[in-house]
Amino acid sequence: MRLFRTFISIVLILFGVIFSILPGSILFVLGGLMLLSIDFPPAKRFLSKVQRAMSRNAKKLDLFVLNRKYK
Repeated sequence: MRLFRTFISIVLILFGVIFSILPGSILFVLGGLMLLSIDFPPAKRFLSKVQRAMSRNAKKLDLFVLNRKYK
C-alpha cells in the first residue's frame, strides 16, 4: 500500500508541475503532497510550509481585490 501511495503521489505532483500553466494545477501538487506526507515526514513539513504560503498569498490577493474593487 505504501508503494502504491508513493506512486500515485509522485504522479499527481508531476501532473501538477507539467500542467502548471493551467489554473488549478496546484491542487494536483497539494494532493500529491498530502498522500506523500502519510509515509514521509519531510513531505509533511514541506506540505505545511506550502499551506502557510498559500494561505498568506490568498489573504494578500483578497486584500488586493477588495481595495481595487471599491476605489
